[in-house]
Amino acid sequence: MPKSPASTTAAKAGAIRTDSRPAVAGIVTALVGFTSSFAVVLAGLKAVGADPAQAASGLLAVTLTVGLGVLVLAWRSRVPVTLAWSTPGAALLAASGVPDGGWPAAVGAFLGAGVLLAMTGLVPALGRLMARIPSSLAQAMLAGILLQLCLAPFKALGTVPVFVAPVILCWLLMMKFAPRWAVPGALLVALAVIGTTLASAGTPVAPATLLPALAWTTPVFSLQAMVGIAVPLFVVTMASQNIPGVAVLRSFGYETPWRPTMLVTGVGTVAGAPFGGHAINLAALSAALAAGEEAGGDRSRRWIAGVSSGLAYLVLAAFSAALVSVVSKAPAGMLEAVAGLALLGTLASAVSAALADPEDRIAPAVTFLMAASGLAFAGIGSAFWALLAGLVVRLALRPRTGKGTMPAEAKKSA
Repeated sequence: MPKSPASTTAAKAGAIRTDSRPAVAGIVTALVGFTSSFAVVLAGLKAVGADPAQAASGLLAVTLTVGLGVLVLAWRSRVPVTLAWSTPGAALLAASGVPDGGWPAAVGAFLGAGVLLAMTGLVPALGRLMARIPSSLAQAMLAGILLQLCLAPFKALGTVPVFVAPVILCWLLMMKFAPRWAVPGALLVALAVIGTTLASAGTPVAPATLLPALAWTTPVFSLQAMVGIAVPLFVVTMASQNIPGVAVLRSFGYETPWRPTMLVTGVGTVAGAPFGGHAINLAALSAALAAGEEAGGDRSRRWIAGVSSGLAYLVLAAFSAALVSVVSKAPAGMLEAVAGLALLGTLASAVSAALADPEDRIAPAVTFLMAASGLAFAGIGSAFWALLAGLVVRLALRPRTGKGTMPAEAKKSA
């Protein structure tokens, strides 16, 4: 019996909806990744000496390099690889302070971190060295770095409660009913509060600041910035983004093209560094959106989600300057509050991973406290000293080689 025109039309419509799922999943991946953490990037760049124009350039640079990098990797590998900027790395910057040499020295450190990322894919010895850093210490260092930033929303309640309370309330409600959109929802409320404040005060926004523009900064290389920013930035990016990103893809049955990914993210970081981009890497939590069932039932077509996420990032780059222009006029503490809310989940995961082994908690605890202390010695920030102190304590209390953090395929390729 022939099918009726109505049933044929319905079947075609269903096929179109099914075929569009990978593309839609990729767009959602980019939207969630961008809106949930761009405030962290701005807070980090500002903390190491960037002015508003340089911060806007840095956000634009990482958005562009993420978009282009995803297009290259997903198209060539036919794997739903997705990239992101280093959110833990941006949090590290927020806790580091302005290095000796100012913003140009920070840019030099970004470039150094990019070189280390690229060399991880090229030099087996560097990959093996990375594998020897205990995961518990890397996570403890990250947790210590995040602590002060995650306290910001609650500190802001005491200084600007009228502005911050609606943001926290929205975040809490969204965490209950739509956790994935909790931070983007809080961001929208924050932007609404900022816009209302600017309108009521009659504060003008210069049209020129709404247009995206890359601002070149000639890098300055200093030992303090390399040791205090570049090395910790590399470590937290590897331990908190690249390694979990590999695990997420593997959980959906995909093998990450390890060496090409390290090369693309390393070269992308190097290319973006002179314009203020701090680091790009594999996406971790948001990677599941492009690699899972939401990207369609046909696993062979989910790589399209990676491509569409890359295209979406390139579109979002056009709005980066406008966001920076508005956020820069926010009440004091507002940006840090949104960034802190965005990082609460990361902090909880880092603390849990750092203290997971009941027989190995003292060294991670020392690492966490040292990182949270904000100690700076010889011009080098607390992140480096925290990792060093944790390694020393771990060696003294438990003198054996810790488990590595490098994924199996990375070890094989190394």
